[in-house]
Amino acid sequence: MGDVLDQSDIDALLAAVDSAEVEELPGQLRIFSKRHRDPNTTEVKNYDFKRPERVSKDQMRALHTLHESFGRNLGASLSGFLRTIVEVRVATCEQMTYAEFISGLPNPTSFNLVNATGLEGQMCLEVSPLIIYPIIDRLLGGTTQDLFIPQRPMTLIETRIIYNVTKRALTALSEAWSSIRNVTFDVSTTESNPQLVQIVPPNEVVVVISFEMKMSTRAGTMNLCIPFNVIEPVMEHLSSQSWFSAARNTKGGDTERIITGSLGRAALEIRGVLAETTITLQDMLQLSVGDIVMTEKKATKPAVLCVEGVKKYLVSVGQYKGKRAIKVVCPASPSDRD
Repeated sequence: MGDVLDQSDIDALLAAVDSAEVEELPGQLRIFSKRHRDPNTTEVKNYDFKRPERVSKDQMRALHTLHESFGRNLGASLSGFLRTIVEVRVATCEQMTYAEFISGLPNPTSFNLVNATGLEGQMCLEVSPLIIYPIIDRLLGGTTQDLFIPQRPMTLIETRIIYNVTKRALTALSEAWSSIRNVTFDVSTTESNPQLVQIVPPNEVVVVISFEMKMSTRAGTMNLCIPFNVIEPVMEHLSSQSWFSAARNTKGGDTERIITGSLGRAALEIRGVLAETTITLQDMLQLSVGDIVMTEKKATKPAVLCVEGVKKYLVSVGQYKGKRAIKVVCPASPSDRD
């Protein structure tokens, strides 16, 4: 019982620590584990319990790739809508707490609450005023050259105008998410002050995808905030292996039908070749009506049907309903000669 400390010994130790009389000895790192681990060879990482990482790096990469496709589709849609080149690219993709996300947003801004069919909870789509007002000015016929960005909430007319842009963004987002799950997004509420909206507790983990939008000489940001409880049901589909395999499975069906339908309406040049031969330039210049050109091919042999200059079929020449026609006999082989 000689190693047991009494209360006076404990108070003396605590007083020594408070007065900084006890110095921490270097190299006293100990790792408590089921197996013995050497502190000198084991990598130790700091972990912040206030910011838990609930989404793996593999799933974050899948989200980054998924929303890169969304950015390309949105840029193409807005370019046609605004009649000018609009570039949308993913700037960052990270996870943080909802309080950190809200604290980094400007006030006022365009803060939209988004509902997703088939998923529980709400998402947030925030668009910076630095790009909203140039888009409104462009839609109303302005040049956005000397545009002043007002520091005020949007009016009802401006909110209605920018809703057309938000609707196109959500349509492109639905197309990007279709590789994981068929989801339809729609705006439920629009606010100007993000501090007044709390869709999840402040310490809840959210995934924030930040986009950079460029239109001529103007640029701004757009942030998509996805709470963890919203995407938790589809987390198993966000691993790179299952996500890319799903993309490969859908590629064979839908893409093939789209390409086949588009190519089916393409026009092709079809030409029937009776025979081919070579003559000198002098003989060609002396040709006149009634002259006969001899070939090595017999008149009873089938002609060749060429599609865009490529030999495809052997055909016989005749008439059909009083018009000249050719009838396909068999496919042409490389050894067939004209």
